[in-house]
Parts: sequence; C-alpha cells; structure tokens
Amino acid sequence: MAKKIDTALGRAALTATQDALAAGGKPPRSEYGTAVRYLLQLLDEKAPGNSVEVRVPPFGAVQVVQGPKHTRGTPPNVIEMDAATWIAVATGTETWAAAAASGRVHASGIRAHLADLLPLRP
Repeated sequence: MAKKIDTALGRAALTATQDALAAGGKPPRSEYGTAVRYLLQLLDEKAPGNSVEVRVPPFGAVQVVQGPKHTRGTPPNVIEMDAATWIAVATGTETWAAAAASGRVHASGIRAHLADLLPLRP
C-alpha cells in the first residue's frame, strides 16, 4: 500500500461509511475508498506477507499472509470482493463463511481465505 492512513482519519471514514450503508444510502466515494483502504492496511499490519492478494475494486488491493512469494503476474492465491462485502467481513458484521457462501467473495488458491484473520480491530 502506498501511503499509511492515519488511524483517526480511517476510523472516521469507516464510521461514516458504515452509517451511510446502514441507512441504505451510498457513502461519498472518498470516504468509502478511505474506509476500504484503511481496513486493507489493518489486514496488512495483522498478517504481513505476500502469498495472498486481497482485491477490493476499485479502491485497493494488498498482498498479505506469509508464505510462498510470487514475483510476476497474478498471484496463485487471490481474493476479490466488493467494498460493502469487505467492510462487512473486515468489521465482523458478516462472517467470512456467510459472505463466501453467498458468492460475494471470489477466492482462488489453497491459501485464499481470511476466516482466521477476521474481524479486524479498527
């Protein structure tokens, strides 16, 4: 990840985003993106490494979890989901298993799961 997001800024963006989503609205793009990247940053801090790539388009991606390193092309372990799903599983409002079973999490590779790492502590 490029630039570290300040904790207070990340928490504020996350709260505003969660409030907007809970009210059935759409959060402002800048806050939505900051909330997603902040949670990706926390995941990276919790499980540093580069064997699994977590993608939340269009806001961000991070490589996490120690293990075999890849250097070119698409990594062998990829997880992708939309921003609302990422926020839900990262904060614990939805379980990894439920999101994966619903088809909102696309995962490939034997290491492509985050159940043991979630929820995060924003």
